[in-house]
Amino acid sequence: MSVKVETLEKNMAKLTIEVPAAEIEKAMQAAFIKNKNRFNVPGFRKGKVPRQMIEKMYGKGVFLEEAVNSVLPDAYEQGAKESGLEIVSSPEIDFDQVEPDKDLIFTATVAVKPEVTLGAYKGLEVPKTEIVVTEDDVMAEIKREQEKNAVISSVERPVQKDDQTVIDFEGFVDGEAFDGGKGEDYPLTIGSGAFIPGFEDQLIGAEIGKEVEVNVTFPEDYHAKDLAGKPAVFKVTVKEVKEKNLPELDDEFASEVSDFETMAEYKADVEKKIRERREANAKTMKENAAVDAAIANAQMDIPDAMLKTQAANLVNDFARRMQQQGLSMDQYMQYTGMNEDAMLEQMKPQALKQIQTRLVLEAVADAENIQISDEDMDKELEEMAKNYQMEADKLKSFMGEEEMKAMKKDMAVQKAIDLLTETAVEVEKAEEKEETEKTEAAAE
Repeated sequence: MSVKVETLEKNMAKLTIEVPAAEIEKAMQAAFIKNKNRFNVPGFRKGKVPRQMIEKMYGKGVFLEEAVNSVLPDAYEQGAKESGLEIVSSPEIDFDQVEPDKDLIFTATVAVKPEVTLGAYKGLEVPKTEIVVTEDDVMAEIKREQEKNAVISSVERPVQKDDQTVIDFEGFVDGEAFDGGKGEDYPLTIGSGAFIPGFEDQLIGAEIGKEVEVNVTFPEDYHAKDLAGKPAVFKVTVKEVKEKNLPELDDEFASEVSDFETMAEYKADVEKKIRERREANAKTMKENAAVDAAIANAQMDIPDAMLKTQAANLVNDFARRMQQQGLSMDQYMQYTGMNEDAMLEQMKPQALKQIQTRLVLEAVADAENIQISDEDMDKELEEMAKNYQMEADKLKSFMGEEEMKAMKKDMAVQKAIDLLTETAVEVEKAEEKEETEKTEAAAE
Protein backbone atom coordinates (compact mmCIF):
# COMPACT_ATOMS: atom_id res chain seq x y z
CA MET A 1 0.00 0.00 0.00
CA SER A 2 1.25 3.50 -0.80
CA VAL A 3 0.30 6.90 0.63
CA LYS A 4 0.87 10.37 -0.83
CA VAL A 5 0.27 13.48 1.27
CA GLU A 6 -0.83 16.82 -0.18
CA THR A 7 -0.93 19.82 2.16
CA LEU A 8 -3.98 22.02 1.67
CA GLU A 9 -4.97 25.43 3.04
CA LYS A 10 -6.37 26.08 6.52
CA ASN A 11 -4.78 23.06 8.23
CA MET A 12 -6.25 20.52 5.82
CA ALA A 13 -4.50 17.69 4.00
CA LYS A 14 -5.36 15.15 1.32
CA LEU A 15 -4.09 11.58 1.53
CA THR A 16 -4.05 9.57 -1.69
CA ILE A 17 -4.03 5.90 -0.72
CA GLU A 18 -3.46 3.01 -3.11
CA VAL A 19 -4.47 -0.52 -2.14
CA PRO A 20 -2.89 -3.28 -4.32
CA ALA A 21 -5.22 -5.18 -6.63
CA ALA A 22 -4.20 -8.42 -4.92
CA GLU A 23 -5.75 -7.23 -1.64
CA ILE A 24 -8.96 -6.24 -3.39
CA GLU A 25 -9.07 -9.64 -5.11
CA LYS A 26 -8.66 -11.36 -1.74
CA ALA A 27 -11.55 -9.28 -0.33
CA MET A 28 -13.72 -10.07 -3.38
CA GLN A 29 -13.12 -13.80 -2.88
CA ALA A 30 -14.18 -13.42 0.77
CA ALA A 31 -17.31 -11.57 -0.36
CA PHE A 32 -18.08 -14.38 -2.82
CA ILE A 33 -17.75 -17.07 -0.12
CA LYS A 34 -19.97 -15.06 2.20
CA ASN A 35 -22.72 -14.45 -0.37
CA LYS A 36 -22.64 -17.43 -2.76
CA ASN A 37 -25.73 -19.04 -1.20
CA ARG A 38 -27.80 -16.04 -2.31
CA PHE A 39 -27.40 -16.83 -6.03
CA ASN A 40 -29.63 -19.20 -7.98
CA VAL A 41 -28.26 -20.32 -11.35
CA PRO A 42 -30.01 -23.00 -13.44
CA GLY A 43 -28.00 -26.23 -13.51
CA PHE A 44 -26.20 -25.57 -10.26
CA ARG A 45 -27.15 -26.43 -6.71
CA LYS A 46 -27.55 -23.47 -4.38
CA GLY A 47 -24.17 -22.45 -3.01
CA LYS A 48 -22.28 -24.46 -5.63
CA VAL A 49 -22.24 -21.85 -8.41
CA PRO A 50 -18.66 -20.99 -9.46
CA ARG A 51 -17.64 -17.38 -8.91
CA GLN A 52 -16.79 -16.99 -12.60
CA MET A 53 -20.34 -17.99 -13.54
CA ILE A 54 -21.86 -15.47 -11.10
CA GLU A 55 -19.58 -12.69 -12.40
CA LYS A 56 -20.48 -13.60 -15.99
CA MET A 57 -24.19 -13.27 -15.22
CA TYR A 58 -24.12 -10.26 -12.89
CA GLY A 59 -20.97 -8.46 -13.91
CA LYS A 60 -17.33 -8.75 -12.89
CA GLY A 61 -17.80 -6.17 -10.16
CA VAL A 62 -20.68 -7.93 -8.41
CA PHE A 63 -18.56 -8.44 -5.27
CA LEU A 64 -16.48 -5.27 -5.64
CA GLU A 65 -18.55 -2.90 -3.49
CA GLU A 66 -18.56 -5.23 -0.49
CA ALA A 67 -14.86 -5.91 -0.96
CA VAL A 68 -14.04 -2.18 -0.99
CA ASN A 69 -16.19 -1.54 2.07
CA SER A 70 -14.39 -4.30 3.98
CA VAL A 71 -10.91 -3.09 3.00
CA LEU A 72 -11.47 0.66 3.36
CA PRO A 73 -11.38 1.15 7.19
CA ASP A 74 -8.07 -0.66 7.68
CA ALA A 75 -6.58 0.90 4.57
CA TYR A 76 -7.45 4.39 5.77
CA GLU A 77 -6.18 3.68 9.29
CA GLN A 78 -2.88 2.36 7.96
CA GLY A 79 -2.56 5.24 5.50
CA ALA A 80 -3.26 7.82 8.20
CA LYS A 81 -0.59 6.25 10.40
CA GLU A 82 1.97 6.15 7.58
CA SER A 83 1.25 9.79 6.67
CA GLY A 84 2.79 10.94 9.96
CA LEU A 85 0.08 13.60 10.31
CA GLU A 86 -1.74 14.34 13.56
CA ILE A 87 -5.27 13.99 12.14
CA VAL A 88 -8.06 15.67 14.12
CA SER A 89 -11.18 15.01 12.05
CA SER A 90 -13.15 12.27 10.40
CA PRO A 91 -12.01 11.73 6.78
CA GLU A 92 -13.95 12.80 3.72
CA ILE A 93 -13.50 9.88 1.31
CA ASP A 94 -13.52 10.12 -2.49
CA PHE A 95 -12.68 7.31 -4.93
CA ASP A 96 -10.33 7.85 -7.87
CA GLN A 97 -10.21 4.26 -9.13
CA VAL A 98 -12.51 1.37 -8.23
CA GLU A 99 -12.27 -1.43 -10.81
CA PRO A 100 -11.80 -5.19 -10.69
CA ASP A 101 -8.22 -6.36 -11.25
CA LYS A 102 -6.85 -2.85 -10.57
CA ASP A 103 -5.43 -1.10 -7.55
CA LEU A 104 -8.01 0.70 -5.42
CA ILE A 105 -7.16 4.40 -5.29
CA PHE A 106 -9.01 6.72 -2.94
CA THR A 107 -8.42 10.07 -1.28
CA ALA A 108 -9.09 11.05 2.33
CA THR A 109 -9.39 14.76 3.04
CA VAL A 110 -8.68 15.44 6.71
CA ALA A 111 -8.00 18.23 9.18
CA VAL A 112 -4.60 18.25 10.85
CA LYS A 113 -3.79 19.60 14.29
CA PRO A 114 -3.39 23.38 14.04
CA GLU A 115 -0.27 25.16 15.19
CA VAL A 116 -0.83 27.42 18.20
CA THR A 117 0.98 30.72 18.66
CA LEU A 118 0.94 31.37 22.38
CA GLY A 119 0.64 34.85 23.83
CA ALA A 120 1.07 35.60 27.51
CA TYR A 121 0.01 32.69 29.68
CA LYS A 122 1.78 33.26 33.00
CA GLY A 123 0.86 35.95 35.50
CA LEU A 124 -2.55 36.50 33.92
CA GLU A 125 -5.13 38.57 35.79
CA VAL A 126 -8.21 36.69 36.95
CA PRO A 127 -11.19 37.82 39.07
CA LYS A 128 -10.69 37.44 42.81
CA THR A 129 -13.24 35.30 44.62
CA GLU A 130 -13.87 35.95 48.29
CA ILE A 131 -14.84 32.89 50.32
CA VAL A 132 -17.51 33.96 52.80
CA VAL A 133 -19.78 31.65 54.80
CA THR A 134 -22.45 33.42 56.85
CA GLU A 135 -24.65 32.23 59.68
CA ASP A 136 -27.58 32.40 57.24
CA ASP A 137 -25.77 30.04 54.85
CA VAL A 138 -25.23 27.52 57.64
CA MET A 139 -28.81 27.74 58.91
CA ALA A 140 -30.21 27.42 55.38
CA GLU A 141 -28.42 24.09 54.97
CA ILE A 142 -29.47 22.89 58.42
CA LYS A 143 -33.08 23.85 57.68
CA ARG A 144 -32.97 21.82 54.47
CA GLU A 145 -31.94 18.84 56.60
CA GLN A 146 -34.72 19.73 59.03
CA GLU A 147 -37.23 19.64 56.15
CA LYS A 148 -35.98 16.19 55.11
CA ASN A 149 -36.68 14.90 58.61
CA ALA A 150 -40.13 16.45 58.94
CA VAL A 151 -42.98 14.19 60.07
CA ILE A 152 -46.10 14.37 57.89
CA SER A 153 -49.34 13.48 59.62
CA SER A 154 -53.05 13.68 58.74
CA VAL A 155 -55.09 16.16 60.76
CA GLU A 156 -58.83 16.80 61.17
CA ARG A 157 -58.95 20.60 60.94
CA PRO A 158 -59.42 23.37 58.38
CA VAL A 159 -56.65 24.02 55.87
CA GLN A 160 -53.70 26.19 56.91
CA LYS A 161 -50.74 27.60 54.97
CA ASP A 162 -48.03 25.02 54.17
CA ASP A 163 -50.47 22.11 54.62
CA GLN A 164 -50.32 19.20 52.17
CA THR A 165 -53.82 18.57 50.85
CA VAL A 166 -55.63 16.21 48.54
CA ILE A 167 -58.40 17.88 46.56
CA ASP A 168 -61.07 17.34 43.90
CA PHE A 169 -61.76 20.36 41.69
CA GLU A 170 -63.63 21.47 38.59
CA GLY A 171 -63.28 24.84 36.89
CA PHE A 172 -65.91 26.89 35.05
CA VAL A 173 -65.66 29.92 32.78
CA ASP A 174 -68.94 31.75 32.09
CA GLY A 175 -70.71 28.88 33.80
CA GLU A 176 -69.26 26.26 31.45
CA ALA A 177 -66.73 23.60 32.43
CA PHE A 178 -63.54 23.83 30.34
CA ASP A 179 -61.10 21.19 29.13
CA GLY A 180 -58.30 20.43 31.58
CA GLY A 181 -60.10 22.15 34.43
CA LYS A 182 -61.04 19.01 36.36
CA GLY A 183 -58.98 16.88 38.72
CA GLU A 184 -59.53 14.20 41.34
CA ASP A 185 -57.31 13.21 44.28
CA TYR A 186 -54.91 15.97 43.31
CA PRO A 187 -52.03 16.57 45.79
CA LEU A 188 -51.54 20.28 46.49
CA THR A 189 -49.28 21.98 49.04
CA ILE A 190 -50.81 25.28 50.12
CA GLY A 191 -48.39 28.10 49.33
CA SER A 192 -46.41 26.16 46.73
CA GLY A 193 -47.64 28.34 43.87
CA ALA A 194 -48.48 25.26 41.81
CA PHE A 195 -51.90 26.69 40.85
CA ILE A 196 -52.74 30.08 39.36
CA PRO A 197 -52.39 33.09 41.69
CA GLY A 198 -55.06 33.33 44.39
CA PHE A 199 -56.24 29.72 44.14
CA GLU A 200 -54.29 28.28 47.07
CA ASP A 201 -54.85 31.28 49.38
CA GLN A 202 -58.62 30.86 49.07
CA LEU A 203 -58.39 27.27 50.33
CA ILE A 204 -57.04 28.42 53.68
CA GLY A 205 -59.80 27.78 56.20
CA ALA A 206 -61.61 25.23 54.00
CA GLU A 207 -62.96 22.23 55.91
CA ILE A 208 -62.52 18.60 54.95
CA GLY A 209 -65.42 17.25 52.87
CA LYS A 210 -67.08 20.65 52.29
CA GLU A 211 -67.17 22.16 48.83
CA VAL A 212 -65.85 25.72 48.48
CA GLU A 213 -65.85 28.10 45.54
CA VAL A 214 -62.56 29.65 44.48
CA ASN A 215 -62.72 32.74 42.27
CA VAL A 216 -59.62 33.49 40.20
CA THR A 217 -58.57 35.19 36.98
CA PHE A 218 -56.25 33.42 34.58
CA PRO A 219 -53.02 35.35 33.87
CA GLU A 220 -52.83 37.23 30.57
CA ASP A 221 -49.85 35.07 29.55
CA TYR A 222 -51.55 31.77 30.46
CA HIS A 223 -50.45 28.94 28.16
CA ALA A 224 -54.04 28.11 27.12
CA LYS A 225 -54.89 31.16 25.00
CA ASP A 226 -58.66 30.56 25.22
CA LEU A 227 -58.45 30.99 29.01
CA ALA A 228 -55.86 33.78 29.24
CA GLY A 229 -57.18 36.80 31.15
CA LYS A 230 -60.59 35.26 31.86
CA PRO A 231 -62.27 35.01 35.29
CA ALA A 232 -63.04 31.48 36.46
CA VAL A 233 -64.80 29.72 39.31
CA PHE A 234 -63.45 26.47 40.73
CA LYS A 235 -65.58 24.17 42.85
CA VAL A 236 -63.13 22.52 45.24
CA THR A 237 -63.53 19.78 47.83
CA VAL A 238 -60.71 19.18 50.29
CA LYS A 239 -60.50 15.43 50.90
CA GLU A 240 -57.45 15.25 53.15
CA VAL A 241 -55.23 17.61 55.14
CA LYS A 242 -51.70 16.79 56.30
CA GLU A 243 -49.42 18.98 58.33
CA LYS A 244 -45.67 19.01 58.43
CA ASN A 245 -44.08 18.86 61.87
CA LEU A 246 -40.45 19.95 61.90
CA PRO A 247 -38.06 18.56 64.51
CA GLU A 248 -36.52 20.98 66.98
CA LEU A 249 -33.05 22.21 66.05
CA ASP A 250 -31.35 20.97 69.19
CA ASP A 251 -28.62 18.55 70.26
CA GLU A 252 -30.94 15.57 69.77
CA PHE A 253 -31.57 16.60 66.14
CA ALA A 254 -27.83 17.07 65.56
CA SER A 255 -27.05 13.59 66.92
CA GLU A 256 -29.71 12.01 64.66
CA VAL A 257 -28.63 13.63 61.38
CA SER A 258 -24.85 13.77 61.87
CA ASP A 259 -21.90 12.16 63.63
CA PHE A 260 -21.90 14.88 66.28
CA GLU A 261 -23.53 15.02 69.70
CA THR A 262 -24.21 18.75 69.93
CA MET A 263 -25.75 21.38 67.70
CA ALA A 264 -22.65 23.54 68.04
CA GLU A 265 -20.42 20.77 66.65
CA TYR A 266 -22.91 20.04 63.88
CA LYS A 267 -23.06 23.73 62.85
CA ALA A 268 -19.26 23.93 62.83
CA ASP A 269 -19.10 20.88 60.53
CA VAL A 270 -21.77 22.30 58.20
CA GLU A 271 -19.84 25.58 57.97
CA LYS A 272 -16.62 23.68 57.22
CA LYS A 273 -18.24 21.68 54.42
CA ILE A 274 -19.83 24.77 52.86
CA ARG A 275 -16.45 26.52 52.95
CA GLU A 276 -14.72 23.51 51.35
CA ARG A 277 -17.31 23.42 48.57
CA ARG A 278 -16.93 27.12 47.91
CA GLU A 279 -13.14 26.89 47.95
CA ALA A 280 -13.29 24.05 45.40
CA ASN A 281 -15.69 26.07 43.29
CA ALA A 282 -13.46 29.15 43.53
CA LYS A 283 -10.45 27.05 42.48
CA THR A 284 -12.35 25.80 39.43
CA MET A 285 -13.43 29.36 38.56
CA LYS A 286 -9.83 30.55 38.84
CA GLU A 287 -8.63 27.70 36.62
CA ASN A 288 -11.29 28.47 34.01
CA ALA A 289 -10.52 32.18 34.07
CA ALA A 290 -6.77 31.59 33.68
CA VAL A 291 -7.30 29.17 30.77
CA ASP A 292 -9.79 31.56 29.12
CA ALA A 293 -7.27 34.40 29.36
CA ALA A 294 -4.54 32.23 27.83
CA ILE A 295 -6.88 31.28 24.98
CA ALA A 296 -7.72 34.95 24.37
CA ASN A 297 -3.98 35.72 24.06
CA ALA A 298 -3.28 32.81 21.68
CA GLN A 299 -3.72 32.51 17.93
CA MET A 300 -4.84 29.38 16.07
CA ASP A 301 -6.79 28.52 12.94
CA ILE A 302 -9.37 25.83 13.70
CA PRO A 303 -10.39 23.92 10.54
CA ASP A 304 -14.13 23.46 10.01
CA ALA A 305 -13.73 19.68 9.70
CA MET A 306 -12.15 19.54 13.17
CA LEU A 307 -15.00 21.59 14.63
CA LYS A 308 -17.65 19.42 12.95
CA THR A 309 -16.01 16.23 14.21
CA GLN A 310 -15.86 17.50 17.80
CA ALA A 311 -19.49 18.67 17.62
CA ALA A 312 -20.50 15.23 16.33
CA ASN A 313 -18.63 13.62 19.24
CA LEU A 314 -20.60 15.78 21.67
CA VAL A 315 -23.88 14.79 20.02
CA ASN A 316 -22.90 11.12 20.27
CA ASP A 317 -22.01 11.54 23.97
CA PHE A 318 -25.38 13.20 24.54
CA ALA A 319 -27.14 10.35 22.72
CA ARG A 320 -25.41 7.79 24.97
CA ARG A 321 -26.55 9.67 28.08
CA MET A 322 -30.11 9.79 26.74
CA GLN A 323 -29.95 6.06 26.03
CA GLN A 324 -28.91 5.39 29.64
CA GLN A 325 -32.05 7.24 30.71
CA GLY A 326 -34.19 5.11 28.41
CA LEU A 327 -34.71 7.76 25.72
CA SER A 328 -33.56 7.35 22.11
CA MET A 329 -32.29 10.28 20.05
CA ASP A 330 -35.25 9.89 17.69
CA GLN A 331 -37.61 10.30 20.63
CA TYR A 332 -35.62 13.27 21.98
CA MET A 333 -35.70 15.02 18.61
CA GLN A 334 -39.42 14.35 18.27
CA TYR A 335 -40.12 15.85 21.72
CA THR A 336 -37.92 18.91 21.20
CA GLY A 337 -38.54 19.53 17.50
CA MET A 338 -34.77 19.36 16.86
CA ASN A 339 -32.99 17.59 14.02
CA GLU A 340 -29.42 16.33 13.68
CA ASP A 341 -28.17 19.44 11.86
CA ALA A 342 -29.69 21.72 14.50
CA MET A 343 -28.09 19.69 17.29
CA LEU A 344 -24.69 19.82 15.61
CA GLU A 345 -25.02 23.59 15.23
CA GLN A 346 -26.06 23.90 18.87
CA MET A 347 -22.97 21.95 19.99
CA LYS A 348 -20.45 24.00 17.97
CA PRO A 349 -19.72 26.71 20.59
CA GLN A 350 -19.00 24.06 23.23
CA ALA A 351 -16.94 22.07 20.71
CA LEU A 352 -14.91 25.16 19.78
CA LYS A 353 -14.19 25.94 23.44
CA GLN A 354 -13.04 22.36 24.08
CA ILE A 355 -10.75 22.41 21.03
CA GLN A 356 -9.22 25.79 21.91
CA THR A 357 -8.69 24.74 25.52
CA ARG A 358 -6.94 21.51 24.61
CA LEU A 359 -4.74 23.06 21.93
CA VAL A 360 -3.58 25.93 24.14
CA LEU A 361 -2.87 23.69 27.14
CA GLU A 362 -0.92 21.23 24.99
CA ALA A 363 1.06 24.16 23.58
CA VAL A 364 1.80 25.40 27.12
CA ALA A 365 2.93 21.90 28.13
CA ASP A 366 5.29 21.84 25.13
CA ALA A 367 6.57 25.38 25.76
CA GLU A 368 7.29 24.56 29.42
CA ASN A 369 8.72 21.13 28.51
CA ILE A 370 6.37 19.50 30.99
CA GLN A 371 7.37 15.87 31.38
CA ILE A 372 5.50 13.05 33.07
CA SER A 373 7.84 10.79 35.00
CA ASP A 374 7.41 7.08 35.64
CA GLU A 375 6.78 8.00 39.28
CA ASP A 376 3.95 10.35 38.20
CA MET A 377 2.45 7.57 36.11
CA ASP A 378 2.66 5.07 38.96
CA LYS A 379 0.89 7.46 41.34
CA GLU A 380 -1.87 8.11 38.80
CA LEU A 381 -2.32 4.40 38.15
CA GLU A 382 -2.52 3.78 41.91
CA GLU A 383 -5.35 6.32 42.21
CA MET A 384 -7.17 4.87 39.20
CA ALA A 385 -6.75 1.34 40.56
CA LYS A 386 -8.35 2.39 43.87
CA ASN A 387 -11.40 3.67 41.98
CA TYR A 388 -11.68 0.38 40.09
CA GLN A 389 -10.90 -1.63 43.24
CA MET A 390 -8.09 -3.56 41.62
CA GLU A 391 -4.30 -3.85 41.69
CA ALA A 392 -2.35 -1.12 39.87
CA ASP A 393 -0.18 -3.67 38.03
CA LYS A 394 -3.27 -5.47 36.76
CA LEU A 395 -4.80 -2.19 35.56
CA LYS A 396 -1.55 -1.31 33.81
CA SER A 397 -1.53 -4.70 32.06
CA PHE A 398 -4.90 -3.84 30.47
CA MET A 399 -3.59 -0.60 28.99
CA GLY A 400 -1.88 -0.57 25.61
CA GLU A 401 0.83 1.76 24.39
CA GLU A 402 -1.65 4.25 22.93
CA GLU A 403 -3.69 4.40 26.15
CA MET A 404 -0.56 5.07 28.19
CA LYS A 405 0.53 7.76 25.74
CA ALA A 406 -2.88 9.45 25.93
CA MET A 407 -2.79 9.24 29.73
CA LYS A 408 0.60 10.97 29.83
CA LYS A 409 -0.69 13.72 27.56
CA ASP A 410 -3.75 14.25 29.79
CA MET A 411 -1.51 14.50 32.85
CA ALA A 412 0.74 17.04 31.10
CA VAL A 413 -2.34 19.10 30.24
CA GLN A 414 -3.41 19.05 33.91
CA LYS A 415 0.04 20.25 34.92
CA ALA A 416 -0.30 23.08 32.40
CA ILE A 417 -3.61 24.07 34.04
CA ASP A 418 -1.88 24.04 37.44
CA LEU A 419 0.89 26.28 36.07
CA LEU A 420 -1.56 28.83 34.65
CA THR A 421 -3.59 28.84 37.88
CA GLU A 422 -0.63 29.08 40.28
CA THR A 423 0.91 32.00 38.39
CA ALA A 424 -2.39 33.85 37.84
CA VAL A 425 -2.88 37.12 39.74
CA GLU A 426 -6.24 37.59 41.43
CA VAL A 427 -7.72 41.08 41.10
CA GLU A 428 -10.97 42.54 42.35
CA LYS A 429 -13.74 42.99 39.79
CA ALA A 430 -14.21 46.62 38.82
CA GLU A 431 -17.64 46.91 40.44
CA GLU A 432 -16.44 45.21 43.64
CA LYS A 433 -13.37 47.46 43.80
CA GLU A 434 -15.57 50.54 43.42
CA GLU A 435 -17.85 49.32 46.22
CA THR A 436 -14.85 48.67 48.49
CA GLU A 437 -13.47 52.16 47.83
CA LYS A 438 -16.87 53.69 48.66
CA THR A 439 -17.05 51.73 51.93
CA GLU A 440 -13.52 52.78 52.90
CA ALA A 441 -14.24 56.41 52.05
CA ALA A 442 -17.41 56.37 54.14
CA ALA A 443 -15.50 54.87 57.09
CA GLU A 444 -12.97 57.73 56.94
